[in-house]
Amino acid sequence: MRAIRAMWTSGRLPLDVFLMIRRKKLTIFTDAKDTTSVHELKKIIEGILKVNPTNQQLFNKDNFVMEDDKTLQEYGLTSAIAKAQSPAVVGLALRQENGDFEPLELTPYSSPPDLPDVMKSQESNGQEQLS
Repeated sequence: MRAIRAMWTSGRLPLDVFLMIRRKKLTIFTDAKDTTSVHELKKIIEGILKVNPTNQQLFNKDNFVMEDDKTLQEYGLTSAIAKAQSPAVVGLALRQENGDFEPLELTPYSSPPDLPDVMKSQESNGQEQLS
Protein backbone atom coordinates (compact mmCIF):
# COMPACT_ATOMS: atom_id res chain seq x y z
CA MET A 1 0.00 0.00 0.00
CA ARG A 2 2.85 2.37 0.86
CA ALA A 3 4.43 1.86 -2.59
CA ILE A 4 1.15 2.70 -4.32
CA ARG A 5 0.70 5.81 -2.16
CA ALA A 6 4.26 6.91 -2.94
CA MET A 7 3.66 6.36 -6.65
CA TRP A 8 0.61 8.62 -6.69
CA THR A 9 2.10 11.35 -4.52
CA SER A 10 5.31 11.53 -6.53
CA GLY A 11 3.50 11.34 -9.87
CA ARG A 12 5.76 8.60 -11.24
CA LEU A 13 6.11 4.85 -11.17
CA PRO A 14 8.56 3.37 -8.66
CA LEU A 15 11.81 2.23 -10.27
CA ASP A 16 14.01 -0.78 -9.58
CA VAL A 17 17.15 -0.38 -7.53
CA PHE A 18 19.76 -3.12 -7.39
CA LEU A 19 21.45 -3.82 -4.08
CA MET A 20 24.38 -5.77 -2.71
CA ILE A 21 23.66 -6.45 0.96
CA ARG A 22 26.96 -7.25 2.69
CA ARG A 23 27.87 -8.70 6.08
CA LYS A 24 31.33 -10.10 6.76
CA LYS A 25 31.92 -12.62 3.91
CA LEU A 26 28.22 -12.78 2.96
CA THR A 27 26.89 -10.95 -0.09
CA ILE A 28 23.22 -10.98 -1.09
CA PHE A 29 22.23 -9.56 -4.47
CA THR A 30 18.62 -8.36 -4.62
CA ASP A 31 16.45 -5.71 -6.18
CA ALA A 32 13.61 -3.60 -4.85
CA LYS A 33 11.62 -0.53 -5.80
CA ASP A 34 13.06 2.84 -4.79
CA THR A 35 9.85 3.37 -2.78
CA THR A 36 10.55 0.26 -0.66
CA SER A 37 10.93 1.02 3.04
CA VAL A 38 13.98 -0.11 4.98
CA HIS A 39 11.67 -2.36 7.02
CA GLU A 40 10.38 -4.02 3.82
CA LEU A 41 14.00 -4.59 2.73
CA LYS A 42 14.66 -6.26 6.09
CA LYS A 43 11.69 -8.56 5.42
CA ILE A 44 13.32 -9.57 2.11
CA ILE A 45 16.51 -10.37 4.04
CA GLU A 46 14.43 -12.30 6.60
CA GLY A 47 13.16 -14.52 3.79
CA ILE A 48 16.75 -15.39 2.86
CA LEU A 49 18.57 -15.52 6.22
CA LYS A 50 15.64 -16.41 8.52
CA VAL A 51 16.58 -13.50 10.83
CA ASN A 52 13.76 -11.34 12.22
CA PRO A 53 13.87 -7.68 11.02
CA THR A 54 14.17 -6.49 14.65
CA ASN A 55 17.48 -8.38 14.80
CA GLN A 56 18.88 -6.64 11.70
CA GLN A 57 20.58 -3.29 11.29
CA LEU A 58 21.12 -1.88 7.80
CA PHE A 59 23.75 0.74 7.01
CA ASN A 60 23.91 3.22 4.13
CA LYS A 61 27.05 4.03 2.13
CA ASP A 62 28.21 6.43 4.87
CA ASN A 63 27.89 3.64 7.49
CA PHE A 64 24.93 5.29 9.22
CA VAL A 65 22.10 3.09 10.51
CA MET A 66 19.10 3.24 8.17
CA GLU A 67 15.72 3.93 9.83
CA ASP A 68 12.91 1.41 9.23
CA ASP A 69 10.28 3.97 8.20
CA LYS A 70 12.39 5.65 5.50
CA THR A 71 12.46 4.57 1.87
CA LEU A 72 15.48 3.51 -0.15
CA GLN A 73 15.04 6.66 -2.23
CA GLU A 74 15.38 8.79 0.93
CA TYR A 75 18.85 7.27 1.36
CA GLY A 76 19.83 8.13 -2.22
CA LEU A 77 19.29 4.59 -3.49
CA THR A 78 17.72 5.36 -6.85
CA SER A 79 17.72 3.64 -10.23
CA ALA A 80 20.33 6.16 -11.42
CA ILE A 81 22.75 5.10 -8.65
CA ALA A 82 21.92 1.44 -7.93
CA LYS A 83 22.08 -0.21 -11.37
CA ALA A 84 22.16 -3.91 -12.22
CA GLN A 85 25.76 -3.66 -13.46
CA SER A 86 26.85 -1.65 -10.39
CA PRO A 87 24.55 -2.31 -7.44
CA ALA A 88 24.62 -0.11 -4.35
CA VAL A 89 26.13 -1.58 -1.19
CA VAL A 90 24.01 -1.81 1.96
CA GLY A 91 25.75 -3.02 5.12
CA LEU A 92 24.09 -5.56 7.42
CA ALA A 93 24.74 -6.22 11.11
CA LEU A 94 22.87 -8.76 13.23
CA ARG A 95 21.89 -8.71 16.89
CA GLN A 96 24.17 -10.86 19.06
CA GLU A 97 23.06 -13.14 21.89
CA ASN A 98 23.84 -10.41 24.46
CA GLY A 99 21.24 -8.15 22.79
CA ASP A 100 23.74 -5.73 21.22
CA PHE A 101 24.30 -5.44 17.49
CA GLU A 102 27.60 -6.68 16.14
CA PRO A 103 29.83 -3.99 14.64
CA LEU A 104 29.45 -3.60 10.88
CA GLU A 105 32.08 -5.74 9.15
CA LEU A 106 32.50 -6.09 5.39
CA THR A 107 35.27 -8.47 4.42
CA PRO A 108 37.06 -7.07 1.34
CA TYR A 109 36.87 -9.15 -1.79
CA SER A 110 40.08 -10.85 -2.88
CA SER A 111 41.79 -9.62 -6.03
CA PRO A 112 42.10 -11.93 -9.00
CA PRO A 113 45.64 -12.96 -9.93
CA ASP A 114 47.38 -11.24 -12.83
CA LEU A 115 46.77 -12.72 -16.25
CA PRO A 116 49.51 -15.03 -17.51
CA ASP A 117 51.68 -13.51 -20.25
CA VAL A 118 50.23 -15.94 -22.81
CA MET A 119 46.74 -14.61 -22.21
CA LYS A 120 47.89 -10.99 -22.25
CA SER A 121 49.26 -11.41 -25.77
CA GLN A 122 46.01 -13.09 -26.90
CA GLU A 123 44.01 -10.27 -25.38
CA SER A 124 46.06 -7.58 -27.14
CA ASN A 125 45.88 -9.49 -30.46
CA GLY A 126 42.11 -9.67 -30.14
CA GLN A 127 41.96 -5.93 -29.49
CA GLU A 128 44.06 -5.19 -32.57
CA GLN A 129 41.88 -7.34 -34.81
CA LEU A 130 38.75 -5.51 -33.69
CA SER A 131 40.21 -2.10 -34.55
